[in-house]
Amino acid sequence: MKIVHGDAVEAERGIRHRGGTLHLRWLLEGEPGTPDNFSLSLGQNGDDFYSPRHRHNFEQIRFQLDGTLDFGRDGRMTPGMAGYFPEGVAYGPQSQAAGQDPAPLTAVLQFGGASGSGYLSRDEVASGMAALEPFGSFADGVFRRNEDLPGKRNADAFQAIWEHVQHRPMTYPEPRYPAAILMDPARFAWVPLADGPGVEEKLLGTFTERRTTMRLLRLAPGAAYDAAGRGIYLVAAGAGSVAGEAFRRLTAVFLDRSEAARFFAREGALLFHMGLPDLAVLGARAATGAETAE
Repeated sequence: MKIVHGDAVEAERGIRHRGGTLHLRWLLEGEPGTPDNFSLSLGQNGDDFYSPRHRHNFEQIRFQLDGTLDFGRDGRMTPGMAGYFPEGVAYGPQSQAAGQDPAPLTAVLQFGGASGSGYLSRDEVASGMAALEPFGSFADGVFRRNEDLPGKRNADAFQAIWEHVQHRPMTYPEPRYPAAILMDPARFAWVPLADGPGVEEKLLGTFTERRTTMRLLRLAPGAAYDAAGRGIYLVAAGAGSVAGEAFRRLTAVFLDRSEAARFFAREGALLFHMGLPDLAVLGARAATGAETAE
C-alpha cells in the first residue's frame, strides 16, 4: 500500500513533447516494463497548452477537480466530471479557455490496457525524447524528423518516443469503444452499500474484459469503508484517516491485489475509486514465453 498527499508533492514541468505548458505532480507509479504499469498525476495546464487529436496504446482515466478542459468533438470536462479514454481511440484536440480561476486541475491515471501493450514510465519517455532531439524537433505534439535523415517525416510525438524506446513500430490496439467516454456523475444516483453503513456509491462504469472500474464513494461523518483489490482511491473532498494515517483532499491511496485498508471519515468524505484492470494473465503469458525462448 502507498499513501501520498497530493498537496505536498512539488509540481514539475511535464509532457514536453506536447504543445504549451503543463505542470504535473506525480503521485503514484507502478513497475516499469510490466503490462500493468501505471502512473497517477495531478495536471495543471497553462493557458497555452494544446494537444492535437491523437491516440495511445495505453488507457487513461481522468477526473476533473477544478476548471474546464475542452476535448473538441469528444466534449468538455467540467469540475466533478470523469472520463475513460480507451487504448487505440483518438481523442481531442485538447485545449482550455484562458484565464480560468481556479486554473484547471485534473487527476490523470495512465495505465496498460487489455491489449497488453503496457505503459512507458516517465523516465523512459524523458530519455526517449532526449535521444530523439538530435534527429528532429518536437512541436504541437508532433515529432518532425530532420529532412536530411531517412524515416517518416512527421509522427505523433509519443509514438515516435515509444518506437525509439521499444525498437519496433507501434501497432495500435483495435478500439474496443468508438470514442472517449465522458461522464457527469451529477446525473448518477447514489446507491447505499448493503455492507457499509453510511457509505454510498455511484458506479460510473466497468470497462473491457479486464474490468477497469470507475466509481465515486461518499462516506457520511463517522462512516468507515473497507477497501480491497488493486486500485487507487483519490480523496476529492473531506477528511479522515486510512490505515492509521490522516487523509485530506488530494490524498491518493494505492492498494495492490492482496492489500486492504479501512477509510474512516471524520467529517465526511468523497472518494474517487479507479479499479485497475486485471492483467495478471498477460504477465504470466509473457513470463512463459520468455522461459520458452530461453
